[in-house]
Amino acid sequence: MSDSTGEVRAYTVRLELVDRPGELLRALDPIASNGGNLLSIFHERGNVTPRGHIPVEVDLEATPERFDDIVDALRDEGMNVIQAGAERYGAELTIVLIGHLVDTDLSDTLDRVEESSGASVRDLSLSAPESSEGESSARVRLAAQRGETDAALDIVREVAEEKGLQVIEPLTAGDAP
Repeated sequence: MSDSTGEVRAYTVRLELVDRPGELLRALDPIASNGGNLLSIFHERGNVTPRGHIPVEVDLEATPERFDDIVDALRDEGMNVIQAGAERYGAELTIVLIGHLVDTDLSDTLDRVEESSGASVRDLSLSAPESSEGESSARVRLAAQRGETDAALDIVREVAEEKGLQVIEPLTAGDAP
């Protein structure tokens, strides 16, 4: 594994996998195909993320160039990359969604926000009425790369408008009194 412009380094990639047979193997293929050397895999099968997926942490060795190729290949395969090496989400925002969240498929709403904005759902709290007639609310904590929170909020607004949901947005530095 010798690239001319970089030495081999250790990296960690955190993924969120759908709980179905073969997903872990599908996630490991782009690593091997792009010259990554596996060091360890921590597969939290008994734990699930707020979206109901399985968190997986993969430690590997690669040159910086190959590592970039690995992360790109994982994303190209549809893998939800939560963290890659030094690329950590540097910004968090909390929003509240109000409306018929269950009837409009909250999972679909969150999936679309993650797929379109690159943000990740870190935490979710849902409050629903006992009957199906009332509105529910969800507090959603999103993590985004620095400078990408506006793009994430734009997607949230777009999906919420389409589904007839109200969005309570966080205060930003410019909004504070």
